[in-house]
Amino acid sequence: MVSLQQVDTFHFDAVIVGAGGAGLRAALQLAKSDLRVAVVSKVFPTRSHTVAAQGGINAALGNLTEDNWHWHMYDTVKGSDYLGDQDAIEFMCREATEIVRELEHFGVPFSRTEQGKIYQRPFGGQSRNFGESQATRTCAAADRTGHAILQTLYQQNIQAGTTFFDEFFAVDLVKDEVGHIGGMVVMNLQNGEYQLLRAHAVMVATGGACQLFKTNTNAKINTGDGLAMVLRAGLPLQDMEFWQFHPTGVANKGMLLSEAARGEGGVLRNAEGEAFMVRYAPHVKDLASRDVVSRAIAIEVKEGRGCGPNKDHVLLDLTHLDSEMIKKRLPGIRDIGLTFLGLDMCDDPIPVYPTAHYMMGGIPTNFHGQVQTLDESGQAISVPGLYAVGECACVSVHGANRLGGNSLLDIVVFGRAAAKEIERVLNLQKSDRNFDRRLDLAPVEARLNKWEAPAHDRKESIAAIKHDLQAAMQEGCGVFRNQESMQALIEALEPIQQRLDEAVLHDRSRAFNLERMEALELENLMTLAYATVHSAIERTESRGAHSRVDFTERDDENWLQHSLYFLDGHRLRYKPVCVTPLTVTGFEPKPRVY
Repeated sequence: MVSLQQVDTFHFDAVIVGAGGAGLRAALQLAKSDLRVAVVSKVFPTRSHTVAAQGGINAALGNLTEDNWHWHMYDTVKGSDYLGDQDAIEFMCREATEIVRELEHFGVPFSRTEQGKIYQRPFGGQSRNFGESQATRTCAAADRTGHAILQTLYQQNIQAGTTFFDEFFAVDLVKDEVGHIGGMVVMNLQNGEYQLLRAHAVMVATGGACQLFKTNTNAKINTGDGLAMVLRAGLPLQDMEFWQFHPTGVANKGMLLSEAARGEGGVLRNAEGEAFMVRYAPHVKDLASRDVVSRAIAIEVKEGRGCGPNKDHVLLDLTHLDSEMIKKRLPGIRDIGLTFLGLDMCDDPIPVYPTAHYMMGGIPTNFHGQVQTLDESGQAISVPGLYAVGECACVSVHGANRLGGNSLLDIVVFGRAAAKEIERVLNLQKSDRNFDRRLDLAPVEARLNKWEAPAHDRKESIAAIKHDLQAAMQEGCGVFRNQESMQALIEALEPIQQRLDEAVLHDRSRAFNLERMEALELENLMTLAYATVHSAIERTESRGAHSRVDFTERDDENWLQHSLYFLDGHRLRYKPVCVTPLTVTGFEPKPRVY
């Protein structure tokens, strides 16, 4: 049986769980301030999922067309279907130009224009002069922008002396005797041993959780570990009904074909060869926001205009574009077609269909990265010593639907901002927070010991339970959902949960026991499945990525508010959307026009 009373304990000023772009940008800021900072990652840092981000990072540099941050903010508010908090959105858009230039100085190898400036490409939902014409705002390193940013930030952290716990699995947060987050328990995957990391500040930067769905663009590691830890600590998750389905995943496989392909001139076509997006978004066509394009593709297939023998996809056509341009600007996307389909997009259209890609919800924070909860009167309050950044956090700058190019911006802007807030708080309060307080380790021990029970004759695997969970989520909370599908999902989750409760490990080894890690990951995914469906079934409107066929209109009178889900009793509370920018006025909710 597991006992955590005598495990090795390490002490830091700050511990960051997650080594993607958000975690590494925060760690770099803290390490350069001479704070003792540790980064925990269950994979080698440069394998974190930021490496898969393709298209680019938004900033109103104006290198190819006139631009400014006001237009960027307008597009982000509109793209969020008015669920984004406008103070946080303004903060992000105003920081964007500086943060991109900072990345350039760190060494990110952005593509260049003939004049030597950072190359920018058009992306969906972006405009100039408040919606009048298409903007060219997304700064790109070919179609491997996330890869370039992640590698650069890792190199900078090595130089700054950041401590890395590579291939360590973060099991759970632990509270001290006064109820504050005092650190976390981690498992060394190399030998199966547990360790305790104590810290004055803990930052969750574990990324997304689209492994919750059968067809998704996410790496296998994206299982929502940080989000589930926060729920188990008695804190809420925000807006978990909003999951973005990227319109152009490889059909029946899920791998991402970036919006960059359409930004460079790619066109979506149905079985009749029609460029159908003109019917759904006549002004911007294939560069409409992702929720609009995903629904359009799903409708084309549902109405019988899908392609292939099963009529279950549409085609992404780039064959009319110059092949040398494709090879230069979209080399990674072209490689995906060649590798997984045997098709060269220079010569053949690529079959695509919406695939789970990004979660707009997550751990509620303010734009300083401080985790928020609600007091008894419904007022937002900060949780001492706990921070969250990146996709696992909900600031909320993406609201009901994220614009392409804003995710990489989100992670570096708020990664840096949260680290600066940790610096400020520790300079004021560090002497008041010590490591002498006892920690409550019993809940973590109980969770771990559940998986130490002796194996029995039950043959069902963790993988089989996960497969059924993903299939149920895809069916019940996909691109379209309704009361019936979500109620059926709630009923389907109960037997899946029971199977998980009865499951045991058949691999009893300690070194690199991936079955043990996958069991803990599956517990996390189950927790998020409940958060998603209970949040979604209560929101009786359609907004952004939450598209209900039984409530087809957006309802600003009743639903211009964020949902907050608590694990205890599947309880939901709500708080209003911030519609007051920091300095700008005039962003009243209006119908989206495409």
